[in-house]
Amino acid sequence: MRGYKITDVLEVPFQVDQISEVAAPDGSKDVWQQYIISQGTNVITGLRPGSRADVAAQLDEMVARLNERRVGKKPK
Repeated sequence: MRGYKITDVLEVPFQVDQISEVAAPDGSKDVWQQYIISQGTNVITGLRPGSRADVAAQLDEMVARLNERRVGKKPK
């Protein structure tokens, strides 16, 4: 990454950019969602089974955990 410092990327939180329904990867009739999570120029893409609402809830939890890890553990 030219022109970026690691501290620049760490200051940008993860976020869900897109969720869209796609065909099941195994060809079944199940409902699947493709998602994109980003943090600056870093991108995570994936697939999850379930309704858009279910997958959105799962991704919200995932993004929250990623952002907690990004800022480090809080002192006890």
